Amino acid sequence: MGKVSATDLERQIFEKEEIKVVIRCSKETLFDEYNYDRKAAVNTSITDWYNTRLKPIIGNYDADIIDGYGTNPHGRTGIEKVRNSYADK
Repeated sequence: MGKVSATDLERQIFEKEEIKVVIRCSKETLFDEYNYDRKAAVNTSITDWYNTRLKPIIGNYDADIIDGYGTNPHGRTGIEKVRNSYADK
C-alpha cells in the first residue's frame, strides 16, 4: 500500500465515495491510500463514515466534508444525501 498526498487522497475518496473532502495539513504530509472496495452504505452517517473510514487514515489531522451547496453537513446527515447534493446543483 503506497503513500499519497492529501490532494490525491481527497481525489480517491471522491472517486469511491462521491463526496468532497478537504484535509487540513501541509503539502508534504503523506497518507495511506483509500483502499476500500465499496463505497459506504447509503444509510451511513457522515460522522460514522468519518470515524470509521477517514480518521484511521488521517490520524490527528482534521478534514471537512463539503456538500454540493458548499456547506459542511451535520454529522447525522446520511452519506447518500450528501452524494445527491452534488447532482442538485
